[in-house]
Amino acid sequence: MEPTVLITGSAGLVGSALTTTLRAHGHRVLSLDLRDPDPHSRVDVRDAQAVHAAVLACTGIVHLAAVSRVIWGERDPGACRATNIDGTRNLLDAALAAPHRPWLIFASSREVYGQPRQLPATEDTPLDPINVYGHTKVAGERMLLAARDQGLRGAIVRLSNVYGSRADHHDRVVPAFVRAAVSGQPLRVDGADHTFDFTHVDDTARGIAMLANHLENGQPPPPPIQFLTGTPTTLGQLAALTVELAGTQAPITHAPPRSYDVAQFHGSPERARQFLDWSPRISLRDGLTRFIAAVRTEIGGAT
Repeated sequence: MEPTVLITGSAGLVGSALTTTLRAHGHRVLSLDLRDPDPHSRVDVRDAQAVHAAVLACTGIVHLAAVSRVIWGERDPGACRATNIDGTRNLLDAALAAPHRPWLIFASSREVYGQPRQLPATEDTPLDPINVYGHTKVAGERMLLAARDQGLRGAIVRLSNVYGSRADHHDRVVPAFVRAAVSGQPLRVDGADHTFDFTHVDDTARGIAMLANHLENGQPPPPPIQFLTGTPTTLGQLAALTVELAGTQAPITHAPPRSYDVAQFHGSPERARQFLDWSPRISLRDGLTRFIAAVRTEIGGAT
């Protein structure tokens, strides 16, 4: 079979960038997403029969499809569990049942750590999630490890505050800050001293593509790998930098943090460097500058 990568969640923030990255390097890519414009690719991962059919056409899978927002998981825990746990189980079952048994990369999250006691977090930091979304990602990781015991060549990646595309949800923190700053509107900061590790989507896609090549070439799956910068940034710093780079006088307002958010996080990218020779290339300043320019172009084209 021709090497072919199936990307679930292909229309999302990371999926869109990964599709572009893999195709640019000559990979054949199949899409699977509820929002895909092609009806043949518009598949719900909760539909076991459709998932089994899709897996028959690929040699590898990158599983990104999920209820991917912490706030969505808090608002509708049932839907979050059905997609993130049952959908992942469908995909793993399909991969194990397929005659050619494709490799699989499962996209997890830094939310699996909850609030780490020591920073920077490593992949060996204990898993202790504090919200519904984080719990579903821990469940997904455990299911993948169980599938590995049954012979699946599976790998786990943990993503951290990915940003950098206009296709992102407008109410996520970086897009919300950028759009407000460009428009001169207030930037609302929920917990100014909360600290995160913001990673550009192009760096994230490049890391996943490198891991896909590793598995496609027959290499053994590595232990879980997190793709992040290792640089902590508070939400207050993020807001101020966004306004500075936008060159506007947009005001910054402050509100209490949300009860289900991790307060402090940044992690070490050392394992990604060790196993894949990956390191982040795009600084937060450069990534925000690109994002601001793209949003300005979008707004200008819409007026």
